[in-house]
Amino acid sequence: MKKEKLINARKAKKISQTDIATYLKISQTQYQKRESGKIKITDLEWKKISTLLDVEIEDIKDDDTKFSFQFDYSTFHDHSGSNITYSNIPDFFLEVQKKYLEKLEKENENLLKEIKILKFQQK
Repeated sequence: MKKEKLINARKAKKISQTDIATYLKISQTQYQKRESGKIKITDLEWKKISTLLDVEIEDIKDDDTKFSFQFDYSTFHDHSGSNITYSNIPDFFLEVQKKYLEKLEKENENLLKEIKILKFQQK
């Protein structure tokens, strides 16, 4: 998952990927992989980056929410356990789902209006 908040904050401070990489004592390529989401940024790295950018960690760290499901046909869980698998949901998928929900909400609204009209016509 691309680190949009981090990228925006870095660019706003006019700090290059190379500058942050040097500060973290890694190569620019390694830093680029972190910023693009190919490699996880550790908690220590988040702390160092926030210090360099002079911002709170929460202001630069994107929400990497994970979902988990228990495979014993029980309920949805958000904690770890021996038989739980975690999956990151890509942003594009969440956007598609959000648009679909908006479409359904609009359809429901239209159907409710239609029901009201039909009930009124029956009287």
